[in-house]
Amino acid sequence: MKAKLLLFLCLIPFGLMLGAGFALKHLAAPIGLEEPEKFDVIYGDSIYSVANNMAERGFVARPELLAWYARFTGMAEQITAGEYLVTKEDSPLTLLEKIVQHNVHFYKVTLIEGWTAKKALNYLHSKEGIAATLDADSLVPFLNNIKGFENYKSIEGWIFPATYRYSKGTTDAQIIRKAVIKMRDELDKYWPKRAKGLPYTDKYQVLTMASIIEKETGQHGERDQIAGVFVTRLKQKMRLQADPTVIYGMGDDYNGNITVSDLRRYTPFNTYKIKGLPPTPIALPGSASIQAALNPLENGMVYFVAKGDGSHTFSKDLDTHNKAVRKYQIERKSNQPYRSKPQ
Repeated sequence: MKAKLLLFLCLIPFGLMLGAGFALKHLAAPIGLEEPEKFDVIYGDSIYSVANNMAERGFVARPELLAWYARFTGMAEQITAGEYLVTKEDSPLTLLEKIVQHNVHFYKVTLIEGWTAKKALNYLHSKEGIAATLDADSLVPFLNNIKGFENYKSIEGWIFPATYRYSKGTTDAQIIRKAVIKMRDELDKYWPKRAKGLPYTDKYQVLTMASIIEKETGQHGERDQIAGVFVTRLKQKMRLQADPTVIYGMGDDYNGNITVSDLRRYTPFNTYKIKGLPPTPIALPGSASIQAALNPLENGMVYFVAKGDGSHTFSKDLDTHNKAVRKYQIERKSNQPYRSKPQ
């Protein structure tokens, strides 16, 4: 009896090894998907739930083997909730490893320079996997709950336009908070590198100026020139007369055109009517516009007019500017809106 018992005990490890080898061979076989699929693990799921769900999706033929292997290796106690991407290279074993290591699937969302905060929020709400917790009315209270932003009356301008990675279930608030901190970091980074003698009292005014520059031109090489015109105007106590500020002040009344009456109508943002900068930024400025606001090209230019191809021509005096207006604006078809830049 003792000899038989000893032999049996000796065979146990060998049998376990054979079983483990069989399980590994089965679990290491590729799932064989033609296109990537997503697999959800819910908080509280056991290894048995995960294995059975994988079997229902056709990812594993023997869910009991996967559960046994996970328990044998201790992986069963490390199951983590999340959304995981299953590719054609994956096997049941590599998928299990993703779940244990919390190697969740990440999405990307890109916020664009020149958007308003409202547009950025709506875009976040249109993206897969983002949980909506904010609306337009709750943006300012949300901003005020971030340390250092308690006293701002608008979130406009504070959302840094960039690409952000997120996993399923990430909230709009989490992404916007990250973008706000990023914008503050950008201002802090470039503020010490600013030119001397700028007409700004604080970084918020830089942010406001950068947002106007962002809306005035999409030409990278023009930003410092646009900034130079506006900085020169501020120094000379001239109104900025920036069309994008008029548009922002019009809100939902803007239909794609600006009329003379629009220019004459007072809003706190209409820089044809107010002196200096508007009370808040008007859009999401990118890093290049921030740098231009802090290092403008001041070369005596105080006028510019759109040429119709996305670029502008700049002038030092009104006569030269009016000639440019006639060339690039008045000679256009009569049914197109007449718009010149600072006059």
